[in-house]
Amino acid sequence: MTPVRPRLACLVGAAALAAVPALAGTADAQPAAPLVPRTSQVQDVAPVRDATDVPLNEVMVHLRELQSIADAHGGNRATGEPGYRASVDYVRAELDAAGFTTRVESFSTRYGTSYNLIADWPGGDTDHTVMMGGHLDSVSAGPGINDNGSGSAAILASALSFAESSPSPRNHVRFGFWGAEELGLLGSTHYVDTLTQAQVDELAVYFNFDMVASPNPGYFVYHDDPNGTELRDGLTTAYADAGIDSDHIDVDGRSDHAAFMQRGIPTAGTFSGAEGHKTSTQAAKWGGQANEAFDPCYHSACDDIDNLDTAALDLNTDLIAQTLADWSAHDFGGGTTEPPTGDDAITNGGFEYGSTGWQATTGVISTDAGQPAHAGSTKAWFNGYGRAHTDTASQVVTVPGDGQLSFWLKIDTDEDTSSRAYDTFRLQLGSTTLDTWSNLDAGGYRQVTLDLTAYAGETAALTFTGVEDAYLATDFVVDDVSLKGS
Repeated sequence: MTPVRPRLACLVGAAALAAVPALAGTADAQPAAPLVPRTSQVQDVAPVRDATDVPLNEVMVHLRELQSIADAHGGNRATGEPGYRASVDYVRAELDAAGFTTRVESFSTRYGTSYNLIADWPGGDTDHTVMMGGHLDSVSAGPGINDNGSGSAAILASALSFAESSPSPRNHVRFGFWGAEELGLLGSTHYVDTLTQAQVDELAVYFNFDMVASPNPGYFVYHDDPNGTELRDGLTTAYADAGIDSDHIDVDGRSDHAAFMQRGIPTAGTFSGAEGHKTSTQAAKWGGQANEAFDPCYHSACDDIDNLDTAALDLNTDLIAQTLADWSAHDFGGGTTEPPTGDDAITNGGFEYGSTGWQATTGVISTDAGQPAHAGSTKAWFNGYGRAHTDTASQVVTVPGDGQLSFWLKIDTDEDTSSRAYDTFRLQLGSTTLDTWSNLDAGGYRQVTLDLTAYAGETAALTFTGVEDAYLATDFVVDDVSLKGS
């Protein structure tokens, strides 16, 4: 990760970047259990091998090789040094052997030529390309095994596990291993800047993984891209399913997602922390040492093979692999069949065209039989996990004259239905709350109608938000949303 800029002191979120992330656990912690999300979050994956449970030893093999490369080339893998090109050649050989199509692109820096490695898995819809990446270079001071050998090795191991499962993904899958990140995000910027607009439009999402095994780890999810809310929430859910209460963080464009974000490509990522210090609150929920740096060897010679939390590395690798499985199978909509048009201001209000028209948390728009649709086979299913969790679905609308909003709502709950609103469901137009419901309103499908005449002509996001507390499940199910005028 690139060094902190002066304005980082003003970061907001669950932790300031002075407390920049590290992943949970201690160096001798037990490896985390594989991530197991609610079934509705995993779509159309037909595994041969369980590609989402990557053995830790497979990641460590790659990290030991990166350490050996640094040892053989002056102690680092920095841009302009032979250790960096040797790192590229090693990763490329692994991917070529697994069946990926790879290419190396070169670009100039003040320290000499650097390289990006791009790897594509054959097949999948190239109009909805799912891309993951992280930087492969180190600083000149050391071997860069946590920063960012850890992210590179975790991505590589996940890619190889994916290939071994003999996948035929719905969406095209691509990986990027970036050069010269430590010189100012040069490699990823070069890659994005050379894309045509048509190629940018093909990139549906980009996930970035930079430092995923800090020795005093924290669990952070990027929270700096308004277009990446669905990606962010999917990563947050994956951590929660593994028992980790992650924090959101605005990384202020300090890593390789920045160039993608600037071109309007939805981005998100995870980060286990750098030079910032872990707070006492974070130590209480994640373990480790409060008031100590997440990575005391950040950008130093001691960032070597012993500068890792292997429990964090194991958990984050499985998170990457699970994210790859989910998004390679994700239904982005936008196929040859389009939802009907007419006088309804809502696009795809019955959700029968998947996520077309909607921005939603992974798994919300669902055909899962655990909750029936009001009509058809698809609905928006919020919450139902029985633990602290937030789901959203939103669509930007322009309210017609005499606008009447209607939808069908079903609420099932294991909570008490007579005393207290533990789990809540809110509907907003922009920042205005139109109505709220809770476990106290449990019952079968009922039609909700709201008069939006007062907002005629306004263009804003219509957002459904379900918030569940830490105990007992409540399911909020929405279908057949419509907004029409007179």
